[in-house]
Amino acid sequence: MMKRETLFLKIAVFLIGTPVLALCVFGLPWLAKDAAGSELAYLINGILVVMYVSAIPFFVALYQAIRLLSYIDKNNAFSELSVKALKNIKYCATTITTLYVAGMPLFFLMGEIDDAPGVVVIGMMFIFAPLVIAVFAAVLQKLLKNAIDIKSENDLTV
Repeated sequence: MMKRETLFLKIAVFLIGTPVLALCVFGLPWLAKDAAGSELAYLINGILVVMYVSAIPFFVALYQAIRLLSYIDKNNAFSELSVKALKNIKYCATTITTLYVAGMPLFFLMGEIDDAPGVVVIGMMFIFAPLVIAVFAAVLQKLLKNAIDIKSENDLTV
């Protein structure tokens, strides 16, 4: 019954991860090689380090999303495993936000030196997108935990 919807979401998760993986494998090394001789090399390399490190929790969060969808497929959505997966997604998104907040001075310096204020806006996008996901995962985690508690109370009264 839910297999079709969760399959669509699993494909969407895969399609989200593929461009990021391609960027990590092809795009970022090309950018590092291209910036090697410029005066902004130290800033670009710092930003690349933040991007590579943030890719780790990003892919962990995608894996947790796949696991959560698998629990839904198995009619095990209202379980502690689902709450744990949402908690892991929240932690991963918070980690990504923290990494980009720490790297924001690099974006600011790059925008200042290159006279491109749009770089700072792009950096802010990298902060607020995972922050929204972290808040959404936290809300879902609490709702799911409350639903599990209500379900267990109802099971005890019957």
